[in-house]
Amino acid sequence: APSPSACRCFAPRESRCANRSCVDASRRLLRPRRGWRVAVMHMKSPPVNSLSLDFLTEFCISLEKLEMDKSCRGLIITSSLPKVFSAGLDILEMYGKSPESCGEFWKAVQEMWLKLYSSNMVTVAAINGSSPAGGCLMSLTCDYRIMVDNPRYSIGLNETQLGIVAPFWFKDTMANTVGHRITEMALALGMLYSPAEALKIGLVDQIVPEEKLMSTAEQAMAKWLAIPAHARQLTKSMMRKPTVDRMTSKREADVQNFVSFITKDAIQNSLRVYLEMLKKRKA
Repeated sequence: APSPSACRCFAPRESRCANRSCVDASRRLLRPRRGWRVAVMHMKSPPVNSLSLDFLTEFCISLEKLEMDKSCRGLIITSSLPKVFSAGLDILEMYGKSPESCGEFWKAVQEMWLKLYSSNMVTVAAINGSSPAGGCLMSLTCDYRIMVDNPRYSIGLNETQLGIVAPFWFKDTMANTVGHRITEMALALGMLYSPAEALKIGLVDQIVPEEKLMSTAEQAMAKWLAIPAHARQLTKSMMRKPTVDRMTSKREADVQNFVSFITKDAIQNSLRVYLEMLKKRKA
């Protein structure tokens, strides 16, 4: 297992990290047949695992540490918070911020996607709650997605509901998973799907009762790891490389487009209205 001292976010589940935004790569590593070692990463940034700059930075550091540990061949990503996997991008990183701050944040979002989407590890998303917008994107980067079968939970790229346009690499990631027409409808309408609906369109691969989520994730992981690593990794690269190459070739332009868009007065007003709505809900 990765040493707890290797990264401040690698800590036993019972310990508490001083960081507000962090993830917990549990020391309980799965050891399926042949001595395979698989990390279980628990996202724990209350109240809803919003993808802030701090969180994304810690997340990427954790992924780098796991990638460097050649004995770790798989990663299960889940949430330690009830009812939510991740609520998506942190609106506060985009509202009332300078163009420079917005650009730094967007680069961190890109980095999270690149590291997960092109990871040599087998990645399984164990989705234990709602996963809109950026949370859905994180799930889509994984090789396999399992979601708790609870109609109160939802998943989808719903950016248009906030007046935001999902960038091309969000679109490509979803289209690679569920097809062009479903993606077009989903993005245009900002649709959120129940677990059953998500399963029907292929947005998730399995839905299970909550008590079976982790055991099912472990079973799925064992199935993927049974394939010779070189063949599996080359196949993954073959399928995903065009999407990764397209994003990396346009990475700087994508940052500039995001900053230009998100700092527009109309978009800032939309974000303000959304934040005020959230405050009223909490009240």
